[in-house]
Amino acid sequence: MDLSELERDNTGRCRLSSPVPAVCRKEPCVLGVDEAGRGPVLGPMVYAICYCPLSRLADLEALKVADSKTLLESERERLFAKMEDRDFVGWALDVLSPNLISTSMLGRVKYNLNSLSHDTATGLIQYALDQGVNVTQVFVDTVGMPETYQARLQQSFPGIEVTVKAKADALYPVVSAASICAKVARDQAVKKWQFVEKLQDSDTDYGSGYPNDPKTKAWLKEHVEPVFGFPQFVRFSWRTAQTILEKGAEDVIWEDSAPEDQEGLRKITSYFLNEGSQARPRSSHRYFLERGLESATSL
Repeated sequence: MDLSELERDNTGRCRLSSPVPAVCRKEPCVLGVDEAGRGPVLGPMVYAICYCPLSRLADLEALKVADSKTLLESERERLFAKMEDRDFVGWALDVLSPNLISTSMLGRVKYNLNSLSHDTATGLIQYALDQGVNVTQVFVDTVGMPETYQARLQQSFPGIEVTVKAKADALYPVVSAASICAKVARDQAVKKWQFVEKLQDSDTDYGSGYPNDPKTKAWLKEHVEPVFGFPQFVRFSWRTAQTILEKGAEDVIWEDSAPEDQEGLRKITSYFLNEGSQARPRSSHRYFLERGLESATSL
């Protein structure tokens, strides 16, 4: 899977896809939708679709596709390679960066994770149709209430039979195939993540990336920057990240803050001059390095 486009810019959204098999333009097709990386505090979330002709569904099932969570990484990669070799299977996926997820959730107009997930899935189904795939059936692993989600998708695609169920990745082979595509893409994206912050120690031992993982929590605490917060690899909208940020970063004094709210806060000059008992050695943040800025010792 070529993730070079994501490696060039991992701050927003990236769409990747296979060529559309000729048979998928001619014959009625079934399409599955699933995601990987919804829960972690680190790394992107990936939504994927996989499709094949209804007449070849048994051949897809014969590949022994299964819910990606039940497979080892090597098994997922082997199955994905097998699907790539078949001339009747196609796929597409959207990689949603941690930065996109967090800014969507914390923007002035809130855009929660469920809405982002629903819209991404809808966009991928529409993408398959726009590419000429003859989709007649869609199976989706639910996010939120399946009945509500199914009604929404059915309204968007009235000419297609839509089924939304919990654990669809374990029930329908075409959704299992989509889950494998999504998981393989996320695993590779996390392994090859390009840190724009150029972390000096290149420490990638961050565990599973899930909020309750001790390794992940330790990595977050180690890489919180007092003023600029976390690297863009972190979903700073997650509660775990916010808690660490509140403890490990500097508070901000706004001009309209009440005097009693400012008691005990350090002056911003103490950060630049590295003064006081709470000072700690640190290298300059990339914001200053890119602009050739240095600390002024006198004004």
